[in-house]
Amino acid sequence: MSKVLVVSDSHGLTEELEVIRERHLNNVDLMIHCGDSEIMPDEEVMKGYLTVRGNCDFDNYPLETTTMVAGRKLFITHGHKYSVKTSLMNLSYKAAEVAANIVCFGHSHVLGAEVIGGTLYLNPGSIRLPRGRIEKTYVILDLLEDKIKMSVYDISGRELKELANEFVLPKG
Repeated sequence: MSKVLVVSDSHGLTEELEVIRERHLNNVDLMIHCGDSEIMPDEEVMKGYLTVRGNCDFDNYPLETTTMVAGRKLFITHGHKYSVKTSLMNLSYKAAEVAANIVCFGHSHVLGAEVIGGTLYLNPGSIRLPRGRIEKTYVILDLLEDKIKMSVYDISGRELKELANEFVLPKG
């Protein structure tokens, strides 16, 4: 079992990113930031986060990246280059191209997760300017053998149990 923390759209917040990192450092295997941090990669606050560039970031992060965790391929992007505010279609083409099992993205500031064609698409919302809800959110995924458990947290670290979800998504 592996755990992955996913955060996005912090737009200049530093203390909050540090607190989230320290809160979960010993119980997650990977921490992802899906862009619009507005923080340079060499700053201490970004240590430990696998980060991509958002439309409000400088050119010091990659636009997208992939990584393997617990036998699953993750594709990470901010989403602005794939028009995620309109549709997941462009992003789904890219996910198929790179054979991703999980796609992590931000940009819309809207918390959401769904399985389309055997791939989990996850937007953790925003810890600064959420849209569609009041809570400033981030997500932790438990990657199990035959499913993925999603836990949603607000910026204070309180688990929002009513937003938890499970997705049947076997490895490979």
